[in-house]
Amino acid sequence: GEKRKEEEMIELDGPLGKSDAVNQELVSLERELSTLRKNGTIDPFCLYLYGLILKQKGNEALARMVLVESVNSYPWNWNAWTELQSLCTTVDILNSLNLSSHWMKDFFLASVYQELRMHNESLSKYEYLLGTFGFSNYIQAQIAKAQYSLREFDQVEAIFEELLRTDPYRVEDMDMYSNVLYAKECFSALSHLAHRVFMTDKYRPESCCIIGNYYSLKGQHEKAVVYFRRALKLNKNYLSAWTLMGHEFVEMKNTPAAVDAYRRAVDVDPRDYRAWYGLGQAYEMMGMPFYALHYFKEAVFLQAKDSRLWIAMAQCYETDQLRMLDEAIKCYRRAANCNDNEAIALHQLAKLYSELGRPEEAAFYYKKDLERMESEERDGPNMVEALSYLAKYYKSTKRFEEAEVYCTRLLDYTGPEREKAKSLLRGMRSTQSSFAPSDGDHFPP
Repeated sequence: GEKRKEEEMIELDGPLGKSDAVNQELVSLERELSTLRKNGTIDPFCLYLYGLILKQKGNEALARMVLVESVNSYPWNWNAWTELQSLCTTVDILNSLNLSSHWMKDFFLASVYQELRMHNESLSKYEYLLGTFGFSNYIQAQIAKAQYSLREFDQVEAIFEELLRTDPYRVEDMDMYSNVLYAKECFSALSHLAHRVFMTDKYRPESCCIIGNYYSLKGQHEKAVVYFRRALKLNKNYLSAWTLMGHEFVEMKNTPAAVDAYRRAVDVDPRDYRAWYGLGQAYEMMGMPFYALHYFKEAVFLQAKDSRLWIAMAQCYETDQLRMLDEAIKCYRRAANCNDNEAIALHQLAKLYSELGRPEEAAFYYKKDLERMESEERDGPNMVEALSYLAKYYKSTKRFEEAEVYCTRLLDYTGPEREKAKSLLRGMRSTQSSFAPSDGDHFPP
């Protein structure tokens, strides 16, 4: 039935197309398996098959019940656990399952936590399992996946280097390693990895994705698209390839193609926040902030601890069409509380409060931004802007000593800021001397 369905899909729509083709055998199979279950003569494998059929027919509640029966009577069928996982879309559904205690249940829970974006819980489960299965490459790769979701790229890189040492021909999960190397712009390591998987098995979707990432990092976006398409010919539900292809089309300024790729990614997995974020960016590029905002909200719902998503949403609220600055402020605040590594949120908050004529709040955020830049030893226009604002603010509130500290720091810079600082200092000194007592104990010359 499945084979005929696939043939029909290819004839109707081509390998990447959507199709309404259905497995014609499902009705009779369901009837037969339902009878066996009622009679109590069904084994765990037929229960798994029955669960699969119920899921395809959209009867999810019964499918979950049947799959639970299957894994409780035979816990070692990982496919049954995987199908059950795809039906656990919320924590409440997961908690309602009546699962027997077994070590396979721990593998299942660790995997579901990952899908439900409960990355810390997933990580602790896998680390617990590592105590028993100390040499499991699978568990190591899953730990890397959880840390990748928590954006701990250095740890992920170390795990994958170790995995390649112990399993040099490994292709599985290596696309994630290539994403880390891409994010860190490690040209030579990514080139080496692409060559390695190409020699191992070039007809694996992961291999095509890694090679696509390599070409993308080199700026050869058309070539990257060719490889992402190849990955999708090998597996049309390969999520990473749809999302990464969307990114390439954005780089090539082909927005309609990017939107299509991201939509296909969302069809494959509605919980993929990167595809929702990509859709938001694409609509923002088309100058449609209301649409962009909708997609950013979807992304932020799925990945609430990612500062980049909050910043993207805030920038959307700031656009000329929306100008919803109070909403933008709320988003920047959330971003600032989510380890904003790119250091955008504090600076933008200070600028917005200044724009809205709320100097106290603006000074508060400029000061916080300044402290962060000092701790990270950053310098540049943002530093100058913060010092200038704080100098003026403290002068206007008659806190001359603090104002002088910021003015003195501005004297280290060249250009108009230095001249402004000098005039501010002169102004403060003349103001101070007019208020000063006659014994000469006043502002230093």
